[in-house]
Amino acid sequence: YPSEFLMQKITEDNQIPVHLHVSVSLQYVAGLKGRALVEFFHGNIAEVENEELRHLMWSSVLFYKTPNVEVMACVLLSTKAIYFLLDDSFIHADEHQSDFWNKENSDCENSSFHLSCCFVLKLNDLQSVNVGLFDQYFRITGHSADHIVTCLTRDSYNTHTFIQQLMAVLSLLARTPSPEPVDKDFYSEFGSKNTGKMENYELIHSSRVKFIYPNEEEIGDLAFLVAEKMDGLTNLPSLNILLYVLAFQVNHFEGSAQNTSSLQPKTLILTSSDLFLFDEDYISYPLPEFAKEPPKRDKYQLADGRRIRDLDRVLMGYQTYPQALTFVFDDVQNQDLMQNLTLDHFGE
Repeated sequence: YPSEFLMQKITEDNQIPVHLHVSVSLQYVAGLKGRALVEFFHGNIAEVENEELRHLMWSSVLFYKTPNVEVMACVLLSTKAIYFLLDDSFIHADEHQSDFWNKENSDCENSSFHLSCCFVLKLNDLQSVNVGLFDQYFRITGHSADHIVTCLTRDSYNTHTFIQQLMAVLSLLARTPSPEPVDKDFYSEFGSKNTGKMENYELIHSSRVKFIYPNEEEIGDLAFLVAEKMDGLTNLPSLNILLYVLAFQVNHFEGSAQNTSSLQPKTLILTSSDLFLFDEDYISYPLPEFAKEPPKRDKYQLADGRRIRDLDRVLMGYQTYPQALTFVFDDVQNQDLMQNLTLDHFGE
């Protein structure tokens, strides 16, 4: 251990996405190759001596306790746990995290020693994995609110590869078999079925971890929501969602020392007549079993919407993946074509 093939694969995967900036400590990790990377894992991250590193992936992650802070992480899957090596800027992003992250090592800040915090989710604590629409992201759920993490891969291939590797590693776990089912009485047998909502597709792994995939109803719900936002400009039966993709909206800040740009995570939805940008909650839905109340915001919040027929031109950048697209719309004077989102519906 490890095989040459595995070391080559992990080395190839150890690349930070070019559009995302990370701290010096994570840049150091991204510079490691082959055996140096494996030795770094065993010397600095692994919790037990005999665990094997099986997969490495760079991804943006969200935590259930801090749903508004998206942070870059190096995700390492071993035969014992999933490790999230986090950008150290995350610790300072929110003052309310003091109970979630220890800040004991803050005296290292001004030295040449760069610190990363590592979040560990043991495979034995894993309960379910929810795969998002079109494999754009997945959520890993443990036994408490501290153990819920969403990986925003924004890439179906990376999602699929990680899920396959995770299933393979879970197959190695020796878990006690489930107890024999208890004979249900008449009321519980028939009372639980009248929820009125179709369950998502569930695959229960031999390790008893659930892998939950979205069903067709989620796309139907999304189409209904989009039609509602279009304010009756189209009839629902003819509305088709052609594309659903997690992207970034680029906001340019001019006049600063150098013209900088920030990337705002958005969900882009394309229908046959409109282009929409939504702010989506990737971490709170479906509700975890221990949740006492629904989340403070809806799963989808409309940020912007334009009609395709008002699209003037699309500018494409010539850089490599990820591609930058600029949509230029005609400046439409007639405002009733697009409902003003701030309008008071009960006003004039």
